Amino acid sequence: MHDDVETHDIEAHWHADGGVTLSHLGQTHTFGGRDSALRFVRDVARSSRVSRSLRLRTLTGNGPASLVVSPDGYYYDESRPGVRETIPDAAKFNRMAADALDAPDPLGAATPSPGLTASSALTAGTIEATPPAPVAAPLGATIRAAADSGTSAVVAEAPRPAEPNGSMPGVRTAAPAADTITQTSPQPAAERALERSSQRPEPYVGRRRRESFVDDTPPELAPTHGWRGAAAKLGIKIEPSVAERAERADQETVSQHWPGPRTIAVVNGKGGSGKTPTTICLSATFAKWGGIGVLAWDNNQTRGTLGWRTERGQHDATTLDLIGQTERLIGPNAQMADLAHFVHHQKRDRFDVLRSQPMVLASEQRLTPAEVQAIHDVASRYYRLIVIDSGNDESDPIWQEMIRHTDQLVVATTTRDDHAEAGALLLEALDAQGGQAAKLAADSVVIINQADVKATHDDLARVRSGFAQLCREATTVRYDAGMVDGALRLEGLKVTTQRDWLRASAAVARGL
Repeated sequence: MHDDVETHDIEAHWHADGGVTLSHLGQTHTFGGRDSALRFVRDVARSSRVSRSLRLRTLTGNGPASLVVSPDGYYYDESRPGVRETIPDAAKFNRMAADALDAPDPLGAATPSPGLTASSALTAGTIEATPPAPVAAPLGATIRAAADSGTSAVVAEAPRPAEPNGSMPGVRTAAPAADTITQTSPQPAAERALERSSQRPEPYVGRRRRESFVDDTPPELAPTHGWRGAAAKLGIKIEPSVAERAERADQETVSQHWPGPRTIAVVNGKGGSGKTPTTICLSATFAKWGGIGVLAWDNNQTRGTLGWRTERGQHDATTLDLIGQTERLIGPNAQMADLAHFVHHQKRDRFDVLRSQPMVLASEQRLTPAEVQAIHDVASRYYRLIVIDSGNDESDPIWQEMIRHTDQLVVATTTRDDHAEAGALLLEALDAQGGQAAKLAADSVVIINQADVKATHDDLARVRSGFAQLCREATTVRYDAGMVDGALRLEGLKVTTQRDWLRASAAVARGL
């Protein structure tokens, strides 16, 4: 038996819920049970840096009390050395003990655990140590109190890898299942706390994450708008306004790239509700702030007008021309430049357009769901973001195939009642379908375009409020004559309109 004692001053605060906060040499450790604490102290005693029994001391209303924990796997109250209990082994390995035993001071290297604080302490005490020969066993983490003649002892924990079990010759040990200590005159609150802690699973306590010495936070740029921007140009240090910071936040949101392609479907069952302008402006905004790799696709069999409102390339190719080349374009020898034969690049707005053929009847350019899937396979191979301008027929198989590939649903509408009602009915219909369709509806973004110059701010607010319960976000775009007719260019719109589209695009990006 190892009776030599070398004292390590440790403050132990015992909490009402059975937890303990242990302070030693500037280190703080918090534990939430009892058996794991005994295992921790046992394994620390076994370590080569200690190699002796540990005496745990606590102060109670009845005076000091001591509990001796041996590296041989048992413990006893120092006032009754003949009554010894075996320390139960842990069922799980906890990495914290290995870290603690590898530290320069075996009682001061465990990682702090969140949750309990010294402010809820009930008792304070000290822990001491004595030399024995090292033995081993698995371990865990927590606390225990033992009481005899009106005293109680407290232990704090931290676990380490298992070693071969060993026992000291001539020492009587109890069965491994034994989990109690002989007590007399225990403190009622402590007894209840220990009962709760013995029934609670032991939490995993990992290594505390070190804060890096390198600060990779980019510095805030000087303001560029308004009088603040003018002051900054003169060398005056001044912070950006709230509005400019919000704009920069939207720019960062829109400029991000996602792991894998994303598909946005712009929908509304009513013609003239703004689907095509919304498709163009979203595509242009994402391309402006996030760079190339954006495709606007006209998935419309009934005279889609996306081609009319965007720049034509050096050819007249449409989706019909692409259909016969999909297998080749997803083959191993295909290249990005091969798509230039089929898509129309927007030189100023920096996105590509896949047109439908508005000059022929729908019956002459009818696509099948399989062909829509084939086009989407090609698009998702070469583009990071696909924005689909849809038709008006929600029962059309190619419309439903589009929904199957959609990651983010966008409902385009104006302040007109029939446009807004059509958009709301579409969301309710998708919600009624359940499954993925309902999820798309619940996470949808509604973009309300003030297409009529006579529409008021109250009209925008009314429609926005009406969609509040149907979508994730509803946002508005103010009237701009540049959006009404003809070729549409993002940079041709007012600065305030471009800001509205940036805000709307950020709302969409938050769902990707």
